[in-house]
Amino acid sequence: MSTKPDQAAATYINGFNCAQAVFSTYAEEFGIDRTNALKISCGFGAGMGRRQEVCGAVSGAILLIGCKHGKTIREDNAANDLTYKLVRELSEKFIAKHGSISCKELLGCNLLTPEGQQFYKENNFRDCKCAPYVHDAAELAEAMLMKD
Repeated sequence: MSTKPDQAAATYINGFNCAQAVFSTYAEEFGIDRTNALKISCGFGAGMGRRQEVCGAVSGAILLIGCKHGKTIREDNAANDLTYKLVRELSEKFIAKHGSISCKELLGCNLLTPEGQQFYKENNFRDCKCAPYVHDAAELAEAMLMKD
């Protein structure tokens, strides 16, 4: 039986972006159906619309942390503090494993250019680089979601 991180990686390999793959795999646990989860997380792919800022898989994981722990009452600073703590922890663990949370640094090519997109495709980054990032971000998200 496949794990949720495996399912997230498969979602990515099957054509959704990195943020969508991580977020949609767990979103139903928070009452968000798959269709809405895919829509909510779509813009975060490739480091936010191919800007290659924070890795979309990491952004998807951060969205999940917010779904569980995010502040909903103005005075609830404890929820805010916990959310930020878990986001930092997730980021630090991802950086420890992969060296960065920057999509541009992780890929080493510019996805805003046709040449960068071609390089990404020719080198099979979807399968050999990004799918493992999706898997690892989902695994880290799962660990953060188990924390109280």
